[in-house]
Amino acid sequence: MSVDQAAFAEFREALKAPPTPVDDGLSDAERLARARQTFFARVDRRAAVDLDTCIHCGMCAEACHFYMATEDERYTPTYKFAPLRRFYRREVSPLRWFFKPFTRKLRLAELQDWQELVYESCTGCGRCDMICPMGINLSTMIGIMRQGLASAGLVPAELRALQSEQSDSNSLFGVGAPELTALVDRLREQGVGLPLDRDRADVLMLTTAVEVRLFPESLKAAARILDKAGVNWTLSSTAFEAANIGLISGDRDTRRAAMRRIVDQAKACGAQCVVVPESGHAYQALRWEAANELGEELPFDVYAIAEYAAELVNDGKVKLKATADPKTLTYHDPCRLGRHGGVYEAPRELLAEAGHHVRDTEANRRENVCCGGGCGEYTISHGAALRQKAFEVKRHELDATGAEAVVTGCANCRINFLIGAANSGWDKPILSLVETVAENIAD
Repeated sequence: MSVDQAAFAEFREALKAPPTPVDDGLSDAERLARARQTFFARVDRRAAVDLDTCIHCGMCAEACHFYMATEDERYTPTYKFAPLRRFYRREVSPLRWFFKPFTRKLRLAELQDWQELVYESCTGCGRCDMICPMGINLSTMIGIMRQGLASAGLVPAELRALQSEQSDSNSLFGVGAPELTALVDRLREQGVGLPLDRDRADVLMLTTAVEVRLFPESLKAAARILDKAGVNWTLSSTAFEAANIGLISGDRDTRRAAMRRIVDQAKACGAQCVVVPESGHAYQALRWEAANELGEELPFDVYAIAEYAAELVNDGKVKLKATADPKTLTYHDPCRLGRHGGVYEAPRELLAEAGHHVRDTEANRRENVCCGGGCGEYTISHGAALRQKAFEVKRHELDATGAEAVVTGCANCRINFLIGAANSGWDKPILSLVETVAENIAD
């Protein structure tokens, strides 16, 4: 399960390269108007309750890994959507007539200043939501800030370039249909058959550009599990990408288009379920967001690969054997797979079934500390120093378990751990859950 170091080094260098500029041609007045329109549209009754309820206790700061790493008050989650709260009070709230005379208008310069707080110091992990004594959905409010900034063209350049690439070319990190097809051909030469573009299939399996470029072993592992269970499945060359840059950048058009491609392809091949690879935000996008975004009930089930593998094992369709080399492992709960999606026990059950010993970090499951690189964070060059500080918080927690290796069910978490490890000389192995499970399939 070793990572191709040459491919990883090339990927890291690509992340450091200046992104291709995207010029939307908007004037400053148009940017501000778009942000205002988005805020008006997104502040519904539920958001209004959250914006009115904050008592400024500051408890959310203790939940934020960026605050934990720096103790800088700017990184307090409730402060990250202060412009939205002020806009709501002045323009939307029932008491706007009272607030308006002494509450300043929303300004473009302010939104530009808040870009760092909204994108570079927030991964949308939702840990602050868990600790808020008033039950405020703080991560949702910061998400609305992202949507407002995205509509104003204020997405960080790296994310903006990825957003444009996915929207315009249906590719990410230079990986599109030709690159997937080339990988499939290469794996077939190695004796690994990956079904591609079958007309009919019960399961549509997704992958990601980072799997294709960095972690093809994860795709091979998923294929082995599905084949062992006798599943009729397929990949699609036109709708294989599970990652949804629009979800993390805040751009609704990109988000919907990525969802639509997958939904249409699943319908076309008659899939009864869609299996999302090791990508936390991709699972959230399709499992919890797509039906509402597209305004239709999805005619198929959505599983994370960890959930689907656990179901196949529980149903007896795949049997795992106890490994001959049991290890003490710690499992890192990806925030959007766990806290947002509720997938906690399946990964641990699979590791235990394979004969490994799982030792949790002190904060785990709902309270798990984020890796620091989710929601596109690891792609943003300006956030590198802060991200490394947040990684160190997580690193100390992982080291405290005494585990021999870290296992996670999200390739983005894995990438951030690998980057953090390379920067700090950390030598803890970072393993893929699906690869670890596939290694122990009984013959």
